[in-house]
Amino acid sequence: MLGAWVQTEYYAALHHSQLCSETLTMPTIAIVSQKGGSGKTTLAVNLAACAAYAKKQVVIIDTDPQATAAAWGDWRGDFLPVVVTSPPARLAKTIETAKSNGMDLAVIDTPPHAEAAMREAIKAADLVLIPSRPRAFDLHALEAIADLVIDSGTPAYVVLNAVPARASKQIAEATESCEALGLKVCPVTFGERADFHRSSAKGEVASEIDPEGKASGEVARLWKWTRKQLGIPAKG
Repeated sequence: MLGAWVQTEYYAALHHSQLCSETLTMPTIAIVSQKGGSGKTTLAVNLAACAAYAKKQVVIIDTDPQATAAAWGDWRGDFLPVVVTSPPARLAKTIETAKSNGMDLAVIDTPPHAEAAMREAIKAADLVLIPSRPRAFDLHALEAIADLVIDSGTPAYVVLNAVPARASKQIAEATESCEALGLKVCPVTFGERADFHRSSAKGEVASEIDPEGKASGEVARLWKWTRKQLGIPAKG
């Protein structure tokens, strides 16, 4: 199994943590959406990289057959976070392997239109993030997700993504639509930012091409909010 993992030297440096792996916990975030183009992979790689910069040992688990996150990892090279691929049926085993190799956090990127894959990710997660554009068609697609997460009992939040400038009314209406489905809305939103698109094409994240930019600030706020939801300390 480990032969399929990247950055072998990195894992070797974490060998000592394997000795106590039975007592370790590894919070897991599932990023799910029925709709393609919702921003799942963008959210996954930016959030995971932000956690890595906060000194967390992070793995992105790409369960999408298109392997977009894995391609981003290839473009990125040896820089963290670690990215691995896993079929949904092997997800639980992949998470256990990551945990035994000293990972502090797993972020699962899932395919659209794949209920079985999303169900497995939700079942494995401690927190579910559901990116959605604040538009009627995108919000309508949340109905199926709402049933999955409510049935699971896993804490879940919609992350409004690609929000236009000066769209407070649109945000309020989208929030109302989500709440009508029984879904909570994350207080942090992502705007329609060129930095997200420019960075991903180079295997980078928004904070690496413009640390002071709005996209970078949104990701930092989302990581701060997320780690509090999961009880992850700010440092260490």
